[in-house]
Amino acid sequence: MDVSSAAAAAEALSTLLDPFRLLMLGCGVLMGLFLGIVPGIGGLAGMALLLPFTFNMDPFAAFALLLGMSAVIGTSDTIPAVMFGVPGTAGAQATILDGNPMARKGEAGRALSAAFTASLIGGLVGALLLALTIPILRPFVLYIASPELLAFSIFGISMVAVLSGTAPLRGLVAAGVGILLSMIGSDPQTGTMRWTLGQLYLWDGLPIVPLVLGLFALPELADLAINRRAISETAKYDTRSGMRQGVRDVFANWWLVIRCGGIGAAIGAIPGMGSAVVDWIAYGHAAQTVKGAKETFGTGDVRGVIAPESANNSLTAGSLVPTVAFGVPGSAAMAILLGVFLIHGLEPGPKMLSENLAVTYTMVWSVAIANILGAGLCFAFSGQLAKIALLRYTVILPPVLTFVFIGAYQASRSWGDLYALLIFAVIGWLMKQFRWPRPPLILGFVLGSLIELYMFISVNRFGFEWLSRPLVAVLLLASLLMIALPALKWLRGYRRVPDTGPVRQRPSLHRADMMYLILLGLAGWMVWQAWSWPFDARIGPLSVGIFVLSVGAISFAAALASRARPSTGQGGAGQGEAGHMDTPLAANGLTGGMTARRAALFGAYLMGFLGAIAVIGMIPTVAVFTVVYMRLEGRESWRKIAIEAACLVLSVWAVFDRLLHIPWPGSVLGQILPILQIIPSV
Repeated sequence: MDVSSAAAAAEALSTLLDPFRLLMLGCGVLMGLFLGIVPGIGGLAGMALLLPFTFNMDPFAAFALLLGMSAVIGTSDTIPAVMFGVPGTAGAQATILDGNPMARKGEAGRALSAAFTASLIGGLVGALLLALTIPILRPFVLYIASPELLAFSIFGISMVAVLSGTAPLRGLVAAGVGILLSMIGSDPQTGTMRWTLGQLYLWDGLPIVPLVLGLFALPELADLAINRRAISETAKYDTRSGMRQGVRDVFANWWLVIRCGGIGAAIGAIPGMGSAVVDWIAYGHAAQTVKGAKETFGTGDVRGVIAPESANNSLTAGSLVPTVAFGVPGSAAMAILLGVFLIHGLEPGPKMLSENLAVTYTMVWSVAIANILGAGLCFAFSGQLAKIALLRYTVILPPVLTFVFIGAYQASRSWGDLYALLIFAVIGWLMKQFRWPRPPLILGFVLGSLIELYMFISVNRFGFEWLSRPLVAVLLLASLLMIALPALKWLRGYRRVPDTGPVRQRPSLHRADMMYLILLGLAGWMVWQAWSWPFDARIGPLSVGIFVLSVGAISFAAALASRARPSTGQGGAGQGEAGHMDTPLAANGLTGGMTARRAALFGAYLMGFLGAIAVIGMIPTVAVFTVVYMRLEGRESWRKIAIEAACLVLSVWAVFDRLLHIPWPGSVLGQILPILQIIPSV
């Protein structure tokens, strides 16, 4: 940083320390913390909500308000991820894998404390990198074109090999299905409607929010309801010792925090990548580089919490780079931030790095101070938040389910969001029960549409010369190695399983094979549907679909063959019997039949929730469901039920109805009431 930059940074800090601007920054932080806790809302809704309030502010206060909100969402979204296995935002998906198992083991305070500390340091690392590199990043970012973006996307999806654990073939199948799901909707090249089933809801593609909440949130809540007990029966640490241990964990892994903070800032600077993949890439990096990670990640390793939390909080600083320097939004929330530039007469581009450098550094300081405030507030309450793990499931489930349904509905504010939520909940629960890795499916869904788009642009603009670009070649080679090496390692392990038994058993089908039938049946149907489309519309889906069917057939055949061999206790042949890189199943001691019956009962509650919304509306349903569930499931006292139902309904009404002005799903009662009001006047 040269003298002029240092002077501009000092001037920006002095400007931001104005009491009104600090107040706006604090208000933004509080809003961001709230939005991070509520599943599915995210920073985009917050930006849209706060934007009108910035019209009469000076640019420094406006950026402080908006960036204060955006910078800390990745801090508070840890709370539902750790406590309930529910991602507050897309950036908290990977935190679930180790954070929620830690909460189940009575280490919720340690997990939260480590996450908040890692978020703070990661956010500061991102802000520091932004401050130091703003003057020199312009040539690098200008070099990035569609071929590099395509290579980055392919490299990101190569993480499926890491996130599949000891089941690389199953991971590839799941990732392929995710890519196919990402192609639903209007084909960008020909306008062909792909797999829309005649539903307007699917024309613009399947939204990510109900898919994520369905795959990760509801299966964890289902397990809580099936086990019929608190998240954790005991607390391994008391409030203070757990918080201290979490801080020590972060500083003991300081180099991992810095690396992942740098990864988050770098990915944030690449337009189009976003928060939905940064945590997976950081988690995959940690799984490859941390000693002993392959044995402990996914079982409650604190390092599996530190890595993604360090990365997702540095994302905001990284996404400011293309936004400020080129006027290219690094994320959807940054696109709204560009509106603030126009409102206040600022032009993104070279002038922000010269004439308006003080304004740029105000943004850097806003991100840094917001991270300190947000982490401090969360850390102050982490001990109390950890006690939630000891509450009975009948007290926890009604509010969490309410926020999951409301969050899923924010994707497109259509009934299709709620249907998609329940469909993917079933798929996610079955994948978890039968030990199929869920992270690859999410990663494939997020990056699949980007790969198809950037491939189309790259081939049409550069032909096949894009393959010769240096950065592209390096990233593609690294991607090939990441996918090939784990698969080859598994194959060698399978071949080395000794055939020591006296008699070879006949291959037999297991209940777990149901997932092969579901995923391969879905892929087969999608391939059959795509066969009649125009060439440009079907080439991508057919390539991916045939790949899924081929790898799935190999995986299924290997699973059958491994059952014909005598059991040796080795993991290679099992294709996912252990180490499948997902949240572990709770040891509940229930029989398969009892688990199925309780799962069906929980599914009936979900269907009842959805049906009640259709009849009486969302807010009345919240009250009715809370009363029914707490009374029938837990025989809670009427006094406790009344207090929780009243507080929950009041919160939903005040925040979502009055403050956020959410248009609720249509209901029969909502259609009848206006008619009843007209009748007396007639």
